[in-house]
Amino acid sequence: MPGPTRRKKAINDYFMPIKKKSISPVTLDSLIESNEANVPSIAVQQTAVPGLSLYRSFVTPAEEAGILAYLNNSSRCAWRTDLSRRTMHFGGTYCVMPSKDNVTRQAKPEILQAPDIPQEFQWLIQRLVDTNIYKDDRRPQFCIVNEYKGDLGISAHTENFRFGEPVVGLSLSSAGPIRFHELTDAFDGSVRSGQAARANKTGRIVDIRLPARSLLVMNGPSRWSWQHEIVRSAKGRGPDWKRVSLTFRFKP
Repeated sequence: MPGPTRRKKAINDYFMPIKKKSISPVTLDSLIESNEANVPSIAVQQTAVPGLSLYRSFVTPAEEAGILAYLNNSSRCAWRTDLSRRTMHFGGTYCVMPSKDNVTRQAKPEILQAPDIPQEFQWLIQRLVDTNIYKDDRRPQFCIVNEYKGDLGISAHTENFRFGEPVVGLSLSSAGPIRFHELTDAFDGSVRSGQAARANKTGRIVDIRLPARSLLVMNGPSRWSWQHEIVRSAKGRGPDWKRVSLTFRFKP
């Protein structure tokens, strides 16, 4: 007699809803492991950068695996590969640069419409609300995914000033540092235009280590008058090192 058929796991099986209406982050000193496997024990740490907070263990290992599986499901998501690193966009529009192999001088950047943030990520958006990072009526509508491998990184910049605060980044897979540069004033120059490199810096630099499954929250000065970058270097990265970041933004 054949045994019972085992159901194949669906993507939603990885995303366990929060059983509590609200999660109150605890300090690192008073962190107590949760007895509920489906609810992460979130610890919040203030950093040396004004307005910058780090939430450790914002998602569970199972939730992390589910997010990565979804992003790498070619039937649901498409990575753009015109940059040195793989990226993915949800919400709004984005610009695809002409191929380096395209020698036609008339080739111009192409503006494409990104799909909305998928329903499969709404549990994560809800957690951002439940932890009071975003207000219920000001949920993030935009998400950009970046994959860093080898010596890949991104130049120092601030997030486009069209977006409000906070700007938050979820780090998955491997841990790695992010570097912050203090500016003399708020500055909105972009990397693509070359303006970001012309920002006036005070010379103060702060490096923050981002553990896997942590959430970085930029408010106040850290959002507007500090640039952040992922340094292009393979130092400290093993052959299998890979960091995937999901940056969420809100547009007023």
